[in-house]
Amino acid sequence: METPRLLLVDDDQLDLILLERTLREAGYQHLVTVRDPREVLDLHREASFDLILLDLDMPYMSGYQVINQLTALKDPPPVLVLTAHRDQESRRKALRGGAKDYVTKPFDKVELLARVRNLVESRLLHKQLCLQKERLEERVQERTRELWETRLQVVRRLGMAAEYRDNDTGMHIQRMSRMSALLGKAIGLPEEQVDLLLNASPMHDIGKIGIPDAILLKPGKLTATEWEIMKTHTLIGANLLAGDSSDLMKMACQIALTHHERWDGTGYPQGLAGENIPLAGRIVAIADVLDALISRRPYKEPWPLEKALAFIQGEAGKHFDPALVERFQTLRPQVAAILQQFQDPEHPESLGSLEELKAAI
Repeated sequence: METPRLLLVDDDQLDLILLERTLREAGYQHLVTVRDPREVLDLHREASFDLILLDLDMPYMSGYQVINQLTALKDPPPVLVLTAHRDQESRRKALRGGAKDYVTKPFDKVELLARVRNLVESRLLHKQLCLQKERLEERVQERTRELWETRLQVVRRLGMAAEYRDNDTGMHIQRMSRMSALLGKAIGLPEEQVDLLLNASPMHDIGKIGIPDAILLKPGKLTATEWEIMKTHTLIGANLLAGDSSDLMKMACQIALTHHERWDGTGYPQGLAGENIPLAGRIVAIADVLDALISRRPYKEPWPLEKALAFIQGEAGKHFDPALVERFQTLRPQVAAILQQFQDPEHPESLGSLEELKAAI
């Protein structure tokens, strides 16, 4: 257990000398004496004393006033009043004010040291328990962070699993999730919502794991029946992600279900329109379509970025939320940087260099 620090407060110099000598003979070494009670609060804030021995009758401030200052602190130190006042009213007033013990002068050395020892031991045990609590809370927070990171890794890998069935790499979710977060931040979403967008959007197409390869990977145009089956990936994804109480999974479920809805109400699976489409679904719709356009697919060659951005602009008010499209168009340099950083390794030539991308827009 650590060595205790004691503060002795008395305007009488002789009383201070006697008290300090008594405590040093008992083995207490970290002692500070002060005659001006106005200094007590600042001294404690600097040194954090484990016990304060305090007289009541002093100039400038009474001991009662000092007690009031100390008890207002978040973690007040124990105070032992050492005074010549023997009346019950003084004792009651000091104890009601927050003093932990009350000893009268002239003091009995054995009694005083026993009371000091009890208060110091209680204070040090209290500090030890607080430290143990802090360490436990830190371990809990660390474990919580580890669990959160593990959950995110599972989420990302689930998203990649769906993408690997649709194209040869998982870079699509890297690009579209970052573009989604970029747009969310640009429109002023709180940081926690932006973070949820970043981590929930990779699961937007998780329902594709339930679509047959003959349809999902078909190089040509889908038949009407095949297209109806393809559209069910939104419902499959929502069903896979439903039922979890976390904000992350709730948003992921919402995105999986609504990212193919259209502003004009002609999307699927519910035919929602305008602001009835959840904001997360509207944001992801823009990022997902842009990345699909600039990406190579079994059924299409990649579009130049300039052409893809022009298409997004042309679909404002039809496919996409016009206000989001307008804000997205101001983010062209940041979008270009994301696309360059997370190019598909098999076809890096499809986008060109970052300088070429910026020049194109």
